Amino acid sequence: MLTRRHFAALAGTTALAAPVLARGQARWKPEKPITIYNPFAAGGVTDVHIRMLGETVSKVLGQQVIVDIKAGAAGTLAPAMLLNAKPDGQTLACMSINSLRYPHYQKTNWDPLKDFTYISGLSGYTMGIVVKSTAPWQALEELIAAGKKEPEKYNFGTSGIGGTGQLMMIEVEQATGAQFTHVPYKGGAEWMQALLSDQVHFLADAAQWAPFVDNGQCRILGMATEQRIAKYKDTPTLIERGINVVGQSPYGIVGPKGMPPEVVESIYLAFKEAMGEPKVNAYLEQFLQLPWYKNPAEYRAFAEKYYVEVKPLLIKAGLAQG
Repeated sequence: MLTRRHFAALAGTTALAAPVLARGQARWKPEKPITIYNPFAAGGVTDVHIRMLGETVSKVLGQQVIVDIKAGAAGTLAPAMLLNAKPDGQTLACMSINSLRYPHYQKTNWDPLKDFTYISGLSGYTMGIVVKSTAPWQALEELIAAGKKEPEKYNFGTSGIGGTGQLMMIEVEQATGAQFTHVPYKGGAEWMQALLSDQVHFLADAAQWAPFVDNGQCRILGMATEQRIAKYKDTPTLIERGINVVGQSPYGIVGPKGMPPEVVESIYLAFKEAMGEPKVNAYLEQFLQLPWYKNPAEYRAFAEKYYVEVKPLLIKAGLAQG
């Protein structure tokens, strides 16, 4: 998992910046609509975000961008669909960070570092623990106490097995002695509805819950960030509550392996332009997200580093073998 400080550093520009073309120009133009496989459920933050970016990308590249939902396999199905795609830029996928974890604990027919072309970082999720406003717990300590008194009685929703939410809660349980039951969903739209309909007792995942906190339907018990979030300045972090756990989870655009450099560059520049649109950033702000500017070289460097660094955490969580 990534600290907010680490995430902020990753979001910055570096000397690895790709060559810059004039605004609105591209060296490569697709011959037909571009399909982007989305690993998360329709209507979720990531789905809406990609569709909004696609509006500008369509204008820059001159072809429609079609977002195709491929939820499943803990958010790794979408990039896995690229194995049979031509490396011509016509078929892409949104890759969540779980694609860099999954192969450590589940046999796959793809390798995250060998089978994909890394194109552009997009954004990342801000994590927290949230309950309905009618829940009996007013503070995180009360929820932890309930999980210790009646182990596994209370369940929580996340975006999938092995995702940041589950790993975050495994660390919370190890740190506190509480035990809860994990209920995985395909995406934020599903687990948000599950919480509102009392199918789960709380959420441990990204801030798709933020609008529901703002309208009074939900309450944050703790932020899984390194420092307090300005928008919710009265909400303590897990660290402040003595639980040294921080969770963030970036995602980006990848393509099949072997894509020509000029195609990669054109797609990257189109997404970079789209990420600068005010309406896109205004949407992300609703869910406490920031743009994650990563060019192809930077994105690959991040993936290679994280793939190695995350394995000890997965072993600690009991998901991977040493």
